[in-house]
Amino acid sequence: MPRKQIHLAAHFPGVNNTTVWSDPEAGSHIEFSSFVKLARTAERAKFDFFFLAEGLRLREQNGQLYDLDVVGRPDTFTVLSALAAVTERLGLAGTINSTFNEPFEVARQFASLDHLSAGRAAWNVVTSWDAFTGENFRRGGFLPQDQRYERAETFLRTAWELFDSWRGDEIAADAETGVFLSDPGAGAFAHHDRHFDIEGRFPVPRSPQGRPVIIQAGDSDEGREFAAATADAIFSRYGTLEAGQAFYSDVKGRLAKYGRTPQQLVILPAATFVLGDTDADAHERAHAVRRQQVSGQTAIKFLEQVWNTDLSGHDPDGPLPSTDPVVGGSTIAPGRASVRMYRDPLATAREWRQLAEAKNLSTRDLIIEVTGRQTFIGSPATVAAAIDDLVQADASDGFILVPHVTPGGLDEFADTVVPLLQERGSFRTEYTGTTLRGHLGLDT
Repeated sequence: MPRKQIHLAAHFPGVNNTTVWSDPEAGSHIEFSSFVKLARTAERAKFDFFFLAEGLRLREQNGQLYDLDVVGRPDTFTVLSALAAVTERLGLAGTINSTFNEPFEVARQFASLDHLSAGRAAWNVVTSWDAFTGENFRRGGFLPQDQRYERAETFLRTAWELFDSWRGDEIAADAETGVFLSDPGAGAFAHHDRHFDIEGRFPVPRSPQGRPVIIQAGDSDEGREFAAATADAIFSRYGTLEAGQAFYSDVKGRLAKYGRTPQQLVILPAATFVLGDTDADAHERAHAVRRQQVSGQTAIKFLEQVWNTDLSGHDPDGPLPSTDPVVGGSTIAPGRASVRMYRDPLATAREWRQLAEAKNLSTRDLIIEVTGRQTFIGSPATVAAAIDDLVQADASDGFILVPHVTPGGLDEFADTVVPLLQERGSFRTEYTGTTLRGHLGLDT
């Protein structure tokens, strides 16, 4: 039986606190050379795609800019369009919000990117949950979760109508006059519902993929259902065997009701990695990386997001605060997803205190432990085996790798782990197609 083929993508971190700024190889998150470096490394390693996150507002905490995050995020389409000119086969995936954009404009931009890249565009469809981000947009505010996904699905299906308004053979040039002749119905669209009331002509002819690859990142029940109904790939947070298999089974089990097969949705957890000459060396490096990622200042910022109060005077090398979190009222960190994750801060505080007491952890050490994100740690052989085993066991179809150093943090993985996956027969040695759909096995 042939081995299941692994899909790999490279994530260029957006707003984050995981990049190790002190590394001598760390570079800019806004200069084009950084994007080029990571994308070209991913392409020489034969990755499926390059994945770009999005930040629609600078984050705040205690009413000030959240200075532990990356400041600055160039426009997604500008970056990906520029990368299309310096890469040949690598897919180009961008995160674009469905809450604050309009279907016509997004469809026009993705159709253009798919033409410019010769069929390598992908759209990570996201929604926005907070009014904090909404203040940057004319409509302002935000939508409740059920309405967010309703709008997102309607948004996506409306964009599909625009992509499909051209069949692909409706335009041709007269050889003698040079005048373009087209079918009278080419590009015509009309969509009327409570979210969108539009009709006209879509100006971009059908692109090489027809539609961009659709990626979805929601983990709620609504998000999983949205992915099963509409997505080609889903960006998962479950990178361990049991949790990964449960998520894999759940999401792929929802496909049949939409007339889809398991092969029509690729599941890709986010994953970090730390490599070393030996497993022991890698674990030593991983410990150092985590302490660089979570400074004392960072630990206090995380602590404030649960305690919902100013803890700037708290000693990060001391115990957790003796006071309880402040529940209700305005959040100290508007727009931070982590605030939303701790839905019961009192319960979280109790769990953290129990863990800190059991392991004799300081505040900083506790935050390092509870925010740990290192998925793969070990020698190249150990990491290659771990990735391959998870994919063959249907815990995922591959991984979206997030280096802790930008932009050069992918080089070691490309040079040491990828050849071992190729030797196992689980990863391509050359691209066999030209489109991202082809790379992901979605055009069969």
